Amino acid sequence: MTRWLTKEQQVHWRSWLTASTALREQLSGELQEAHGLTITDYEILVRLSESENHAIRMSDLAAKTLLSRSRLSHQIDRMETAGLVTREVCADDRRGQLAVLTNTGMKALAAAAPLHVSGVRKHFVDVLTDAEYQALGTAAKKIADHLDSL
Repeated sequence: MTRWLTKEQQVHWRSWLTASTALREQLSGELQEAHGLTITDYEILVRLSESENHAIRMSDLAAKTLLSRSRLSHQIDRMETAGLVTREVCADDRRGQLAVLTNTGMKALAAAAPLHVSGVRKHFVDVLTDAEYQALGTAAKKIADHLDSL
């Protein structure tokens, strides 16, 4: 038997969907307008900048960014054309490929980061009280950990 959501649960669920989608679109739009980057471009640049040798195996990058391998491949194609990343063959497994951050990609990330952080603060962090922000972070981690365990 299905346990339907209560009216209050339905309101919270829909608010979460709207807020998470609208926030992502807002941040992506700001990055696109000012720097020509999508939020996905930015996330990939951040992941690469934080990784050893500024490189990540494509399959691992797909998992970290929650993109299908096909979608990531198209995304990397576009970013490679823009000079933000390159692809290299994995030294330890010739069948695998690495996405590698270029100097141009690092400069693009450095230029976009202040705007992005400002947007995250303006549209997310500063909208909430410290207690609300803490509670949201705790709840989001709990959900992410649950989904990661499936």
